[in-house]
Amino acid sequence: MAPKLTIPAQLAGIPYNAAIHPGVAHPADLSTGANCQVFAYALLAHFGIAFPPLRSSELWADTEHSRVVTEFQPLDLLLFGKTSDAFGAHVAVHVGEDRAIHLSRAVGLPVDWAIEDFAAYENYRVLIGAKRPYVRV
Repeated sequence: MAPKLTIPAQLAGIPYNAAIHPGVAHPADLSTGANCQVFAYALLAHFGIAFPPLRSSELWADTEHSRVVTEFQPLDLLLFGKTSDAFGAHVAVHVGEDRAIHLSRAVGLPVDWAIEDFAAYENYRVLIGAKRPYVRV
């Protein structure tokens, strides 16, 4: 089994900032913060995967850049919400060993949680599903 991915040092201190979201901003400099989607895409970019700045419902509907998967691998995008509706869903990145890294509004900084821990938070209680980015070479 491959080792679990960790939060890169350059992304560890990024604060949660709801104003920095796909469609409004996709900055290279995240010093002023990011929302969960912008953070997730920056984490993918750190590991060499370029991904377009999709909002959560766009991500869930997307078939051009990703596909739905039911068995998770590192760097799959996980969507969580209050319900199974992907509109406004929270996005995390699977890192192996049934864990995910995400920029949590509840915590304010990037965190590494067991997937089962998301259910303890109302806004993350439903695992909507997972999307695997296509890697283009």
